[in-house]
Amino acid sequence: MRLALVGHGRMGRLVEAQARAAGHEVTAIIEAGDRLDRAALRGAEVAIEFTAPAAAPGNLVALAEAGVATVCGTTGWYDHLPAVRAAVERHGTALLHAPNFSIGVQLLLRAARELARGLRERAGFDAFIVEAHHAAKQDAPSGTALRLQEVLRGADPSRAWPITSIRAGAIPGTHTLTVDAPAEQLELRHEARTRDAFAAGALQAAAWLAGRQGVFTFEEMLFGREG
Repeated sequence: MRLALVGHGRMGRLVEAQARAAGHEVTAIIEAGDRLDRAALRGAEVAIEFTAPAAAPGNLVALAEAGVATVCGTTGWYDHLPAVRAAVERHGTALLHAPNFSIGVQLLLRAARELARGLRERAGFDAFIVEAHHAAKQDAPSGTALRLQEVLRGADPSRAWPITSIRAGAIPGTHTLTVDAPAEQLELRHEARTRDAFAAGALQAAAWLAGRQGVFTFEEMLFGREG
């Protein structure tokens, strides 16, 4: 697979290392401030974008205009998704976006949906989300926490499912859903020990996306449109 990397921070460098170790060709590395056009992307089958919330929408539109399918792991830009989707559809390319490329997180989301369905209309339980990430993470709440909240509210709209965010140290990412009652407590928790799972998931997504058209999520890739 021929890859262009858009963003070369911690995640970009990790994706590069895993891609080269797996025998993929990295045809371009686009740093912040580099020109993002057809010339820079020549030869790439898929781009993997890990940048910053402010940069992602413009990058994704430019990649669509260049005709390059893109996997995006940047969070905090989803208000711009309608415009990005329109660009992808207009140029006949593909986008797969996700707040988290960990398979474990996707399983957490599915388990949380079932838990919320079971709680629906049951009084006496409170529920909340706590997410913790490294001090340099720019968006809060995390995209994963917001997706978790969305899933929970879809299954049980009677609860608020509030989120508390922590930004400290070098935490790769921890998400905990707690259901609390006077006599008992239940937790669903995902803890990323390293970022390796995120890079591996992004590469898996890139291989799946090559040759497709449309806008997809990692959840759809793993489980299908019906989930």
